[in-house]
Amino acid sequence: MYISFPFRGFTLEWYRGMLVNQAMHSALFNSLRVGLFVSVASTVLGIFAAKAVTRYRIPGRKPVIGMIMLPLVIPEIIVAVALLIFILQAGGKLSLYSIALGHILLCVPFAMAVLMSRFEGFDQAMEEASMDLGENGWWTFWRVTFPIVLPGVIASLLLCFTISFDEFIIAFFLGGTDPTLPVYMWNQLRFPKLLPGVLALGACIFFVSFLVIGFAEWIRQRNDHLLSRTGVETAIPSQIVGGE
Repeated sequence: MYISFPFRGFTLEWYRGMLVNQAMHSALFNSLRVGLFVSVASTVLGIFAAKAVTRYRIPGRKPVIGMIMLPLVIPEIIVAVALLIFILQAGGKLSLYSIALGHILLCVPFAMAVLMSRFEGFDQAMEEASMDLGENGWWTFWRVTFPIVLPGVIASLLLCFTISFDEFIIAFFLGGTDPTLPVYMWNQLRFPKLLPGVLALGACIFFVSFLVIGFAEWIRQRNDHLLSRTGVETAIPSQIVGGE
C-alpha cells in the first residue's frame, strides 16, 4: 500500500478505530507517563541549573553550560547507544525508566535555556529585599523568585513534555518490551494494511504537539510583553511585597 495523490475515499474509519485499539492505548499511556515524569524532572533540574549559573559565580561557568548543552549537538543515536551500553553494563533493565533517563538527558538543556532567560530577566535585589524583611532562602524562592519565573516554568514543562512524547530514537533503543507511542507507530509501519491508521494517529499527534508548542510560545511572549510594559514588579503578588 502506498500513499497517492489526490486522496480518494475520504473516511473517518481509521480515527474511530483508534478508540478501540488497546495496544495503541497502552503505548499512549506509556508515552504520557514518561512525558509527564520527564517534563517535571527536567524542569526542576533546569531551575536549579539556571539559578546556579545566573546567580552565583561558578568557576568555569561557560564550560559547565557547554557540558549541560552538549546533548543538543550530539546525534541522538549516539546518546541512545551510549546509554544502552551503560545500562546493560551496570546490570540494569530496559524499561520506561531507562527511556525517562535518556529523555531527561535530552530535555534538561532545553529547560535550562528557557529558564535562564527568566532568571536573567529580573533584579536580584528583590530576593535580597525579601531576605532583609525576614524571609529565609526557601520562602524567598517560593514567594518572590518562583512567581516571576513561573511563565518560564510552564513553557519548560510544555516543551519538555512535547519533546519526550514525540521522541523515537532513544525510546526505541531503551524501551525494552514497553513501547512508547512513536515506537508503536514505527512497528505498525511494517504492515501495509495498517498504514492509514498510522497516518491518522500521526495527524492527531502533530495537531496536539502544534497546540502545545504554540501555547508555550504564547505564554512566553505574553509575559515578556507584560514585563516590558509594566515592569517586573507587577509579577510579584502584593502580599509578597508587603511582607504579609
